[in-house]
Formats: sequence, structure tokens, C-alpha cells
Amino acid sequence: MTKTTTPAGHLIGYARVSTGDQDTQLQMDALNAAGVARIFTDTASGKNADREELTKMLDYAREGDTIVVYKLDRLGRSLIDLVTIVDALRERGIGFKVLTGALSAVDTTTADGRLFFQIIGAMAEFERSLIKDRTRAGLDAAKAQGRVGGRPKALSDDMATVARARRAKGESVTAIAKALGVSRPTVYKALEGDAA
Repeated sequence: MTKTTTPAGHLIGYARVSTGDQDTQLQMDALNAAGVARIFTDTASGKNADREELTKMLDYAREGDTIVVYKLDRLGRSLIDLVTIVDALRERGIGFKVLTGALSAVDTTTADGRLFFQIIGAMAEFERSLIKDRTRAGLDAAKAQGRVGGRPKALSDDMATVARARRAKGESVTAIAKALGVSRPTVYKALEGDAA
């Protein structure tokens, strides 16, 4: 299939709904009224960064084009993800514009819109820092209490000793796993500890 390209300076629309029960008609009408040259639509959660039509739209857009969405949350649900996508567009010389909603002032093709988005970007960076700080503080607190982060072992040290002893007597891994109420890979992992 040959790939068509939009001449520089075109508006490209993106519409998204989360489920098949929802309708994109309101978004499509607003995007058409805004004069977009082509509209890409997805039926997927905004949390899902791997959306087929979003990927196609990002590949399709060229320098000088502007991506247009009905509302900011149509592009993504996370502020961090939104800023990442719009920054990548900016680096490619592609504008971004929001038609409605509380953040309809976002239009990176204008000086005011760029300033507004930089403020949003600063907020996303602040959110990243808070998450990082909270994670670090939680790990430090757990460590101070003698706990280690991560998933707990499926087999305690005592159960691993039992597994090794049963295996040494010639019992099958399947029988050991069944007796201990764990999966075969869990038993294999405990037994590999002996070889390490």
C-alpha cells in the first residue's frame, strides 16, 4: 500500500473514544468544522500509548502540519504522556492545537499557545519529580524497616529447602510443585539456586 503525504501546512485531526459503545461524531464534526485535511480515529483507552491510528497519524504528519484534537484528553490521559507526544511533534516542526475544553488555549502554532504548553510541560516535569521522590522515599523507608522492594518470593527459604530435599530423593518437579502449591517454574527457580 502506498503511503500518501499531506503537503506542509495542513491540519490533521485525531479523534478517540475508549469503547466501541461510544461515538466519535461530535469530535469528527468539530474537526471537520476546523478544516482538517484528514482525520485518524482510534477506539482505545487513552492510557494505551500503543494506539494504531495514533501511530499512523504521527507517521503521516510532516513539518509544517498541525495536529488538531477536540479535547486534550483525546490525545492521552497522562499529562506526562501528552507532553512527551507534543514535545516530539515540536521537534519535528509539527504544531498541536486543542479545539475545546479547559485547555483549549493550547495551540503551539502561536506564541501564547507555546507559552501555555510550556507551563503544562513544567507541571508534568513537577509530577515526574514528585513520583520519583515518593518512590525513593518509600523504598528508603522500607529498607530502614528491613524490607526489600519488589515482589515477594513464591517459595520461602524453608519451602525451597523442602523442594531441594524432595528433588534429591528423586521426586519429580511436577510432584514437588503440586505438593507445595506453586508452579513448576517456581520449583525450577529454587533448584537453580543450588547450581548458582
